[in-house]
Amino acid sequence: MKYTFLQVALAFVALLINSTVPAQSNAVPKYNNSSVYTGIEVGSKGVKMSIIEIGKNAQSTGAFNIIKDTSFNTDFISFTEPTFSATLNSLYGLYTRATKEYKIPPKRIFTVISSGVKMQAEKDQKTAWVKSLIDSFRIKINEPGRIVEVVDVANEARLSHLGIVPEPRRYTTFLLDIGSGNTKGGFFPGGNKDNFKLFEINWGTKSTANATEKRCEGDNSLVNFSKQLQRVLYSAENPEIIYAVNSSGAYPLSDNIAVSGGIAWAIATLIHPELVDNTVISVHYDEVVKFSEKIYSNFGALSPDFLAANVNRNEEKEAVRKTTAAVHKVFDQKALMSGTGLLLKIMRQFVSAFETKQFYLIKNGQVGWVSAYVDQVISD
Repeated sequence: MKYTFLQVALAFVALLINSTVPAQSNAVPKYNNSSVYTGIEVGSKGVKMSIIEIGKNAQSTGAFNIIKDTSFNTDFISFTEPTFSATLNSLYGLYTRATKEYKIPPKRIFTVISSGVKMQAEKDQKTAWVKSLIDSFRIKINEPGRIVEVVDVANEARLSHLGIVPEPRRYTTFLLDIGSGNTKGGFFPGGNKDNFKLFEINWGTKSTANATEKRCEGDNSLVNFSKQLQRVLYSAENPEIIYAVNSSGAYPLSDNIAVSGGIAWAIATLIHPELVDNTVISVHYDEVVKFSEKIYSNFGALSPDFLAANVNRNEEKEAVRKTTAAVHKVFDQKALMSGTGLLLKIMRQFVSAFETKQFYLIKNGQVGWVSAYVDQVISD
């Protein structure tokens, strides 16, 4: 990941007041009177670590700097001995690196198990594996009292909102996090941070693609995949998505719709590759519709070389080529079709001839939950 939770939050503030924030990727301390915090998360795909330097009055002045972002794909939710060992070793290695190489005190390191892992473990009756991972980690780092919270979906969505959406837009923004297996999010109705309204549907980028492939029944052509995808999305939209949006009550209370997750990063990067340093991209519904059509009918126009060719300065060409190539390593054509199609079905519920909602794609906001922890420490 290139940008982390506090960068995302500040960039969102900047976008909403019509300015932009350049990317910060210095790997050395930058501010006086600053503190460094680390978030380490065991997710469905692997273990992620973000190290952030936070200067004085960071929330108001933007005095923060990314020190390190790294991750290891360990596939913990396969719940096998090899993936358990890989996850434990990665968790221990990242924690040790934070404490020894970056000299971060344990009290400023936050460790959690994601809601995606929790849900899959419960589904597969593997919760004992999660407990064993936590206990084994505590033994390896010799911290028997180390807090490793197993976050539920409601709390993770709430923390993500607190971490990604800035205070000035706290009560007018509906946040969506489109993951691999599901989509979660919500908002704070009534101007009360203790009252979080959860939004959740059992559709994500990967689960949508998987359901489509099952319907293809051996015909793996792009034409058939597109046809079956529309049927899957129709079944998801009617009535699940429509019901979830309506029952959330978000439409009349939210002016801004912010979308995070891998597909949000991918779409934002490919729609506006020239805005490589912007952590938040404003988009319109029709713009995403045209992008969806391009994925299917003119995918070559989204290649790194083609997109870079449309940039004038050589240094910008290389940055565009690099960032767009990163997207193509994660999402192939069918995955992009699936994730974008799902996003459009959700966006459509907020499109009206009578009221315009503002849509924002958050790049790399996957660890937004950590900033809520950090904010609490800073405030104390």
